[in-house]
Amino acid sequence: MCKRKAFTLIELLVVIAIIAILLAILMPALSRVKEQGKRAACLSNLKQLQLAWSMYADENDDKIVNGEAYGGGDGTAPVPGSGIHAGEQWWTGDDVGDFWAGINLSEEMQKRAIRAGALWPYCKNEKLYRCPTGVRGEMRTYTITDAMNGLRRDGTYSGSVGARNGRTVLWIKKRTEISVPGPAQRIVFLDEGRITPDSYATHYVNERWWDPPFVRHGDGTNVSFADGHADYWKFEGKKTLETGKLAAVSGLDAHPLHQMQPVTEDEFQDLYRMQKAVWGKLGYTPRYPPKN
Repeated sequence: MCKRKAFTLIELLVVIAIIAILLAILMPALSRVKEQGKRAACLSNLKQLQLAWSMYADENDDKIVNGEAYGGGDGTAPVPGSGIHAGEQWWTGDDVGDFWAGINLSEEMQKRAIRAGALWPYCKNEKLYRCPTGVRGEMRTYTITDAMNGLRRDGTYSGSVGARNGRTVLWIKKRTEISVPGPAQRIVFLDEGRITPDSYATHYVNERWWDPPFVRHGDGTNVSFADGHADYWKFEGKKTLETGKLAAVSGLDAHPLHQMQPVTEDEFQDLYRMQKAVWGKLGYTPRYPPKN
């Protein structure tokens, strides 16, 4: 009689252990590759939105689009009749529900708001307004910064135009005003990972964050610049990273995350870098020499 050959229990356990070890080694690498792919898709979205932003300026005598997101609650994007954006259609319509309570509009209403915005004729693809890793159910994760015809802040304007710090125009209304520093150093869009109202709020005269430093794609976020290129920014400070990761959580009460005060030098350097990229210069004397 033939004896049947088979694995013993010990041999099976050894094989299972080897497979488990291989999976433990390979899974982080596969996760990194997957994240890099999503980061690349997000950067591509930002580049295309940035191109739409430039095309708008090309067709409007170099005037840049209204950088605020409208907040009327009905998925429209009307043209304001007064205020700092009189006659300037919102770049995207009202796709924000009750932000502070974490209550969103329906996905269809959010898409309707995107289609109603001033940039839609130049970028007719709803998927380009959202990072692949954004909060589920939120159709727009990208925001224009305050300085790019968004909400003006203390020290950044004079009447209805941007104030100057030396040769730097702080609050931009026309693309030609972006000269020192040049377009390659001034942020237009950034990926917050979720819907937020208005424009991305950044102090000019205060040494602290206004909106939190959203941390996406690992330990940073994707941004685009006025010259058309997009890049991945990595943050370094511990408090920057902790606050930024919390800020990307849907439904979180956002009040405690605003006006975050850095403590360590790395955290202050993260702040300086963002403020300089938004406004072009710092409006105060920093406690540490800026590295960038």
